[in-house]
Amino acid sequence: MSVIEGDVEGSIEEDAEEEAGVEEDAEGDAVSVAASRTERGGGDPTPAEDLLYGVIRRLWPLHRTVVRAVEHELAGTGMTAGEHALLDVLRSEGPQTVPQLARAMGLDRQPVQRWVNHAAELGLVVTAPNPAHRRSSLIRLTTEGTAAIGGIQAFEASELRRRLADLPAGDVRTALHVLDRLGEEFRHLANGPRKAPEESDSQGSYGSGGNSDDNGITPASPHQVHKGRPAR
Repeated sequence: MSVIEGDVEGSIEEDAEEEAGVEEDAEGDAVSVAASRTERGGGDPTPAEDLLYGVIRRLWPLHRTVVRAVEHELAGTGMTAGEHALLDVLRSEGPQTVPQLARAMGLDRQPVQRWVNHAAELGLVVTAPNPAHRRSSLIRLTTEGTAAIGGIQAFEASELRRRLADLPAGDVRTALHVLDRLGEEFRHLANGPRKAPEESDSQGSYGSGGNSDDNGITPASPHQVHKGRPAR
């Protein structure tokens, strides 16, 4: 259930107001891509392409829903969903520098640095010397941070077993394969040569618009700093 917080740092009410417009844009994007394909002579999407569009359309609302579920789960701990994701990476990958964490989470460095700072205030992470780079410290979990993320993920695992026990392991492996391939191909698109202005849709594409960052995520106001430590 680990997630990347992305732009979900404001209030739930503000997110709900924004979500409808974002989902409409996402669906419009898929339609625009299909239309441009037809104009290039590619014909109608194949059944497999229709299914892929269906996957892509569901990713954004799924992400937002999972973030809300995690925020609900973290109520009272002082942690945000982004810090949950940060601790998950540190637990699974070991000590990392902030740039390494940002790459692992697919985000810019600035929000990751904010989460590191707040997690340090909560006593969940500390900096440690980096033998490979004197000027770039490693971020590692404290004993308290390890216990906090371990307890949270134990609860999440029990919920997954209870709610999704009917999903065959083979289906889950197939879903992971599809998501990995989508991520790989869209990274190529995101990092490839930028289209000329007249060739790109200025309104309908992911990451377009006046207030999006390089990840296609609309920046939000900084999260509220919660006081107190997670309950043991």
